[in-house]
Amino acid sequence: MNIFSSLVSKRIVATVSALVVVAIGCATGFWQLSRAQQKIALAESLAARQMLPPVNLNEQGRTLDEVVQRRVFVRGNYLPAETIWLDNRPRPIAVEGIENVAQSGFYVITPLKLEGTEIVLWVNRGWAPRNNENRTELPPVSTPSGSVLVEGMALANPGKVFELGKNEEPLKKPRIEQNLDLAKEAQVHGWQQLPFIVRESGKDGVDGLARAWSAPTFGVDRHYAYAFQWFALALCGFLFWLFTGLTQYRRQKMNIGDQGE
Repeated sequence: MNIFSSLVSKRIVATVSALVVVAIGCATGFWQLSRAQQKIALAESLAARQMLPPVNLNEQGRTLDEVVQRRVFVRGNYLPAETIWLDNRPRPIAVEGIENVAQSGFYVITPLKLEGTEIVLWVNRGWAPRNNENRTELPPVSTPSGSVLVEGMALANPGKVFELGKNEEPLKKPRIEQNLDLAKEAQVHGWQQLPFIVRESGKDGVDGLARAWSAPTFGVDRHYAYAFQWFALALCGFLFWLFTGLTQYRRQKMNIGDQGE
């Protein structure tokens, strides 16, 4: 009896099963590596966009594709009465002397009326802590009056969290929401809006807001870890098939030897 017959032809089910495990493990491992490369390319693309000169949003005709993930600046007047408080948002980055970095709070989203126009732009002005004892008691935040210059990053939205239900009273004050729906806001107010938001940059201000935003993470290391696990599964499947086959082969040789005696 040759070793090939013992490992393969007499173990069809085991061989096919091992091939399936190896194929799935390798295919999924390579897919995870490709996802990691895609995210690396995305990170490089975003970094390149952020190195471009800042865009003046007071110029007409700005679209989301033109400005997303780019530095921008705009001049206008805030509409503080229409501020939206996005709930359940973590502190951007730990501040020296503050231990509770996981504290939940609000993103303060205030519409800005562009100077000399009727166009409105929503601005994520920063983060403010929440009163854990009374959810509707808002933190003390001041809003500058008159014409202001806002600098920041253009984003499609301020980020989304899981939402159990919709607010049936969208104009009830204070407006504490889970997410910002730009299309709904344009419909409710009858505004002409820019199709993106601006996340204001800069240091934490006297207005009571934290703006030390963290850099975006893409989870590349996680894909490498998943790829390692899938390749390890494929290797384990192959080694299990090989060792059990060799064990069976040796046992059969010993039985043939005993019978020959």
